[in-house]
Amino acid sequence: MEIVPLAEGFGAELRGVGLLDVASSDAAYRQVRAAFEAHSLLLFREQQVSDDVQAAFSRAFGPLELVKVGSIGHGTFYSRLNNRDADGKIVPENHRQIWRARANQLWHTDSSFKQTPALASVLSARTLPGAGGETEFTSTRLAWERLASERQERLRDAVVTHSYANSRDQIHPELMTAEERAALPPVRWRMSWRNPVNGRRALYVASHAYAIDGMGDNEAKALLAELIAFATPPGRTYLHRWRPGDVVMWDNRATMHRGRPWPVDQLRVMVRTTIQARREDGLEEMRPAA
Repeated sequence: MEIVPLAEGFGAELRGVGLLDVASSDAAYRQVRAAFEAHSLLLFREQQVSDDVQAAFSRAFGPLELVKVGSIGHGTFYSRLNNRDADGKIVPENHRQIWRARANQLWHTDSSFKQTPALASVLSARTLPGAGGETEFTSTRLAWERLASERQERLRDAVVTHSYANSRDQIHPELMTAEERAALPPVRWRMSWRNPVNGRRALYVASHAYAIDGMGDNEAKALLAELIAFATPPGRTYLHRWRPGDVVMWDNRATMHRGRPWPVDQLRVMVRTTIQARREDGLEEMRPAA
């Protein structure tokens, strides 16, 4: 397996190993898992990907998350991110699926708003537009390490409230349905996530986060916005320009990401599987005291 860096300090393209290798070989899985822990973002090129292949690869890393209510693929393991309707036609600009795409263009980490957050996400390109539609990533691990030690000490165990509604309401007040609001109440996590394999911490903030224990609403929102900006300055991110057959995996404990716009009259179809975090991934440390 060859490891080719993608960005300064994080991200790597893996060559000489593919999704099926990881799904079928313990040795390949161990190599890729070590690269995942070290680099946080992995790229596999020229994959013959299908839903089954993607799921088999993802399951090597842990249990798969079911797609939440209100999303395309609800109740399955496959979140289908696209801009077409049930008849296969491209949806108009004021369609709910376009609103969802715009919400995904906010900096976020997947499933921080769930009772069990995500270890990792795996995204495959199925149909790409002629321009745009990139995915941008940043390392919240490197952001944490850039913070002054005194600030790390203050923020390490701060408790942050995350809610899916917080990010969706920024786009459109009717984007989130009543059923989604009932199914996804706010959750609380510590502000930094320690990787138990290498001991490195990462900021755990995103567009879903909106409150901090012990702070007023305005103060908390200002601090969260400041930290997201601190983690995403020009020159510190990696912009992935998708090619057919690309599969990207990222560590939701140690990165944030956002989609980028594309022409509304062009089709973009992506499929995401999401791997739940477990105790061995450092989950229990993230739960604040009752």
